[in-house]
Amino acid sequence: MAEHQHLTATPDQRRVLRRAWPHMRPERRGIALALLAGAAATATTVAVPAVIGAGVDQILARDRSGLFTAVAALTVLALLRLILFRQSELLLIAVGERVVRALRELAVTRLSRAPLRFLEAHPSGDLLRRTTTEIADLANFVRGQLPDVLTVAAYLLFTTVLLLTYSPLLTLALAIVFVPAIVCVLRLFKKAANPAFAAEAAAAGTVATTYRELVQSREMLQTGGGIGFWRERFLADNERRYRAARRSQRSLFLISLARIVQSLTTAVLLLVGGWLAARGSISVGTVVVFILATRQLFDSATQASNLVGQVQISLVGLARLLDLLSTTAPRAEIHPPRPAVDDGPGGPVTAERGVLEIEDLRYSYVAGTEVLGGLSVRVEPGERVGLVGPTGSGKTTLAKLMTGLYAPDSGTVRYDGHDLAALAPAELRRRIVLIPQRVHMIEGTLLDNLRLVPGDPDERSIAEAVEHLGLTTWINSLDEGLHTDLGRGTGRLSAGELQLIGLVRAALLDPAVLVLDEATADIDPETARTLETAIDTLRADRTLIVIAHREATIKRLPRTIRLDENALLAHN
Repeated sequence: MAEHQHLTATPDQRRVLRRAWPHMRPERRGIALALLAGAAATATTVAVPAVIGAGVDQILARDRSGLFTAVAALTVLALLRLILFRQSELLLIAVGERVVRALRELAVTRLSRAPLRFLEAHPSGDLLRRTTTEIADLANFVRGQLPDVLTVAAYLLFTTVLLLTYSPLLTLALAIVFVPAIVCVLRLFKKAANPAFAAEAAAAGTVATTYRELVQSREMLQTGGGIGFWRERFLADNERRYRAARRSQRSLFLISLARIVQSLTTAVLLLVGGWLAARGSISVGTVVVFILATRQLFDSATQASNLVGQVQISLVGLARLLDLLSTTAPRAEIHPPRPAVDDGPGGPVTAERGVLEIEDLRYSYVAGTEVLGGLSVRVEPGERVGLVGPTGSGKTTLAKLMTGLYAPDSGTVRYDGHDLAALAPAELRRRIVLIPQRVHMIEGTLLDNLRLVPGDPDERSIAEAVEHLGLTTWINSLDEGLHTDLGRGTGRLSAGELQLIGLVRAALLDPAVLVLDEATADIDPETARTLETAIDTLRADRTLIVIAHREATIKRLPRTIRLDENALLAHN
């Protein structure tokens, strides 16, 4: 069985910003400007206690001109602070939004190009959460909390420099009392918060997956009496999320211990500062500077404690997003196919009609249990082949392998002599198309849904394809023909009509090989006859492979390939 990458429910949060840097590098100039503006704004705020301290010393010295100078300096600092903070906030948000947009686009691109097997192996709710909710949370963090986080960090740095300049002794007292205690609090929080917030994010993804499964299978649950079972499962998942959320909130409670540390530190500064001022070692203004500066420092610490939870949530979301991007990143093949002499920029250029060859094909979903074992078959251009066999014999798996949606564990699938793995995605889709059992629909009109093919065909081209397939009568039976609003289609159209839409899409692509997976299964006889007639009108030189159970469908095909117990048994 081939090795496949899997997402981690609670990915490593260490060095997450370093791992995110390659995605931020294109905006490094904007980031530098935003940080410089933020640092300048914070410096103006940190300078305020120094100016006030100088003003206090001028009052005690009865120096009126010095006091007026201090007042003027405070006014200038206030104006500069207002301008610089606003500018740094705008710069940071603009840069952050561009980074988040690039991450969102990259995540969608990577998922759209991810192997089908990868998508099927992961809960859709978890993938949806990583690419929508967690990116949205990251964007909200950039807009709301990131400027505050950087301001707090700059406060800590600049205030420490200011205090050292005024009195190393008082700064030492502050460090001895404040730093060990606050570090202990933060370490306790980090130890509790990292697993707690990661578990909450994973539990939220599970709840989203369970709810999505309800929406997708609501009819089966209602008719089969499975609502009670699903409800118990959803409540259990929701209970696990609730417990995970409570664990996260308990970890946040540890941050409140910082307030006790702040009160103790202020008391020590007043005692030591008063004693030094009484001895004449420092001025009263210096004591004022320390009290005001540490007050700002503690306010910043309180603000940081309020931000810690959001920062942790954002780091978890970023780690999960980076895990998705890393797992879905393109990987070079170990033994890449040798380029053909007629290779174009994106890979080999194939013939408009060619042979489809399958050689010694092996595939497993679970290690040790082969779904297909050593299967080989050749389909000539223009052949019409039925693929039959009991449920579980591997028909749908084979269809996905021969259309390049799955990569085989071993063996090859070739079109026109070229391994499908060597073909560019656009070239592969031009040549081989699968119409699955469940045709996907989008919100909109019938015309919108028929345009879901490369090339963006116009209404006239679509109408011609519909007429060629003999489906004009069916189109005209709808309320507004091609412009009929279908919503998402699954409620207004039958299973057979959805297959007709898939067939029109395939006709617009004009592929060399068309594979229909159970196209006439579970549909009414009249629609099945319409579909079979439409299939018959396709160009005679197109290869047609039909997976079918209906005898009427099988009899219309000149050749039959039967699968049983993972192997090719017979040709008719």
